[in-house]
Amino acid sequence: GECENELLPPLSAIYLQLHTVEVGGVCVCVRGRYPRSVRNMGLTVCLCVRASWLLSRSHVLFVSIETRVQIQESVRGKDVFVIQTMSKDVNTTIMEMLILVYACRTSCARSITGVLPYFPYSKQCKMRKRGSIVSKLIASMMCKAGLTHLITMDLHQKEIQGFFNIPVDNLRASPFLLQYIQEEIPDYRNAVIVAKSPASAKRAQSFAERLRLGIAVIHGEAQDAESDQVDGRHSPPTVKTTGAIHPSMEIPLLIPKEKPPITVVGDVGGRIAIIVDDIIDDVDSFVAAAETLKERGAYKIFVMATHGLLSCDAPRFIEESAIDEVVVTNTIPHELQKLQCPKIKTVDISMILSEAIRRIHNGESMSYLFRNIGVDD
Repeated sequence: GECENELLPPLSAIYLQLHTVEVGGVCVCVRGRYPRSVRNMGLTVCLCVRASWLLSRSHVLFVSIETRVQIQESVRGKDVFVIQTMSKDVNTTIMEMLILVYACRTSCARSITGVLPYFPYSKQCKMRKRGSIVSKLIASMMCKAGLTHLITMDLHQKEIQGFFNIPVDNLRASPFLLQYIQEEIPDYRNAVIVAKSPASAKRAQSFAERLRLGIAVIHGEAQDAESDQVDGRHSPPTVKTTGAIHPSMEIPLLIPKEKPPITVVGDVGGRIAIIVDDIIDDVDSFVAAAETLKERGAYKIFVMATHGLLSCDAPRFIEESAIDEVVVTNTIPHELQKLQCPKIKTVDISMILSEAIRRIHNGESMSYLFRNIGVDD
């Protein structure tokens, strides 16, 4: 990878590298953000190596500050798979993908499948205050651009699939993480699976049942960004208006939530604590959970998540915390973070993505990739 402080080309001359793979009627496209950049290509290279695909290149010039895409190989009548990993500039990444998908559509591709290991804006899938459900907006834009199928992994909420009017395959990374626990954590039989909040208890329960381990839940943590907070929308009117509410009618108000002091439900004393979640971005809650587990007697602490966004100063906080190891998959590039913090380990999930692409292209059933996955998993 290249250094983050590399001098980037001016906006008037930014190049978009489109890498296309063509084998037996299937065309795989992936884009790189800047010239010679391989920062976001790690997962794609793994996919192509597993499927014996060869990469060829074509360049597209950005005019002024606008994105222009021209595919320099024929995709007429072919199955196109657009592999898109998310960069820090997520908005630009989304726009580039939409333009690329639309270019494939207007070039008469038979089908266009988006491969997004991490679905952007997946946390904004609920109505909060006077905001919006951005996941629904992104889904509508992708469908409108021309996607006919979507492959993704561990959506923040499974209900996001309902935002699309095209087939969505929500693959799971848990088999790879479970394999890592069994092979890389000595004495994992002495471990306990921990949910850092009641919201992630279902995921922890799934891991615990498959590994035949105990479970612990941390309750009473500090209020996070997704918790319900005091909202003016639910406040009573400051001035009593006539005619709005009948004088004899009193609308009961919800009692505000008050979280209790931090407690750990379950025994972690003298055990290995494995905190599981789907996304690790702001690590403050994980660091606080690790300190709580240390105080309760856990002698080693692991954090496992599918998507490692690890933004801002996350590597430094992890390095200075009581966490012994953070294990994430390569759905999102994080090579720079690994250089800053040796505690971060990566699990490769390219195998299941390449198999999904192969099965979709050959018209085979996808149920093999969802074996032993229940409704609550």
